Amino acid sequence: MANLKEVKERINSVVSTQQITKAMKMVSAAKLRRAQDKIVQMRPYSQKLTQILNNVSASSEGASDIVFAEKREVKNVLIIPVTSDKGLCGAFNTNIIKAVNAAISQRFADKNITILPLGKKSFEAFKKREFKLVPDYYQVFADLTFDNVRNAAEYAMNSFVAGEYDQIYLVFNEFKNVATQLVQVEQFLPMAKEDSAEEKSTAEVDYILEPSRKYIIDELVPTSLKIQFYKAVLESNASEHGARMTAMDKATDNAGELLKELRLMYNRSRQAAITNEILEIVSGANALEAS
Repeated sequence: MANLKEVKERINSVVSTQQITKAMKMVSAAKLRRAQDKIVQMRPYSQKLTQILNNVSASSEGASDIVFAEKREVKNVLIIPVTSDKGLCGAFNTNIIKAVNAAISQRFADKNITILPLGKKSFEAFKKREFKLVPDYYQVFADLTFDNVRNAAEYAMNSFVAGEYDQIYLVFNEFKNVATQLVQVEQFLPMAKEDSAEEKSTAEVDYILEPSRKYIIDELVPTSLKIQFYKAVLESNASEHGARMTAMDKATDNAGELLKELRLMYNRSRQAAITNEILEIVSGANALEAS
């Protein structure tokens, strides 16, 4: 039977842990609400901007004059894994690392790989690997603003135009709901045009572009790409808080179950100790009577 003092210490320890997980769950819930509002507001804007861009690029010469749509032989690939700065969020970060490793081994085994990590967890995971690392933007979540994210997006875009990378991929968790986050491996550059039935119909529409098609493309394409990049980061941010909230909720429930077992163990140990004391008293009394 376990020592009463040891069981009591374990109970106190679990109670303290449960209080921490409850507090972390509440903090994550508050952060999730704000992050969810941001991504819900961003999605329609991003989708509409992409639709406009597709319509414009399909209206005349196509995408041949768009520098960000240039396709070339793939030799150098930039992968941008988006993770969190902190842990305690279940398999959130692990899934991203696994997805990057799987993509490298299955799709880019013979390519020159460069990693641009966003988030401390991805930076720590890849800094000791053999890949070339771009460590300038991994602290983006310390101050998550469009301006800070735009710096990373502009680096990727300028590097693609300069020919440093032939393909650029974003790997992030897409937010579905509090309990569900889907890992996405999304091609960022060159721009991948979707051939949907809706887009085929819009390609037949004759557009009047003012002041000029070139001016609109030069302004619209970079803006659309930066918004797409920012949207992926916001998706990851909302997913992180949802994953942490779920993980802390489960941890709190597990702590409750463990407390039940420990308190039952404590009561049994206490009852056994009382019974032993009674037996010792009775045995002592009987010994006195016999003498």
